[in-house]
Amino acid sequence: MPSALDTPQGAAELAESLLPPLGNRWLHTQAVAARAREASAAVSEGDRDLLVAAAWLHDIGYAPELRDTGFHPLDGARHLESLGAPARLVRLVAHHSGAVYEAEQRGLSAELAFYEREDSPVLDALIFADMTTGPAGQSFDFDTRIDEILVRYEPGSEVHNAISKARPYLQGAVERTRDRMAHQPM
Repeated sequence: MPSALDTPQGAAELAESLLPPLGNRWLHTQAVAARAREASAAVSEGDRDLLVAAAWLHDIGYAPELRDTGFHPLDGARHLESLGAPARLVRLVAHHSGAVYEAEQRGLSAELAFYEREDSPVLDALIFADMTTGPAGQSFDFDTRIDEILVRYEPGSEVHNAISKARPYLQGAVERTRDRMAHQPM
């Protein structure tokens, strides 16, 4: 199945094999994939399936059987790599939604740096899809999503600190994606 992991169907099948027991995480993942499909106009035609596949797989590192470091972007990326997933897909999962900020908080910057971050419309659109989708699949605007994360995680926690620091970066990705979507021919 490795060659199918960067297709929406193959990615969805892998996500569905790991995430349904996690309840809201599965609802969130399904909604992020749907949002990525909506945002696919913001990326080149050749990258659209990759974007949706990355959306399906962005949170697989939360699956208990994949837990190694406890940092889901890294655990998910390592699992995908072990399955022979394309390197670009692995890197997108590793760096989704400002993972570099949380890696710093967790002392895992060197481990995450193993996966080079691409600054691209695809990563921006993946961030857009995640940062406009609530924890149970709700459609949120960016500020509502960030505020929800900051309330859900205790001040001083790794996630709270990372999201606080990442907010301008994440907002930039969301705004660039919205701009790209607005300027696509219908």
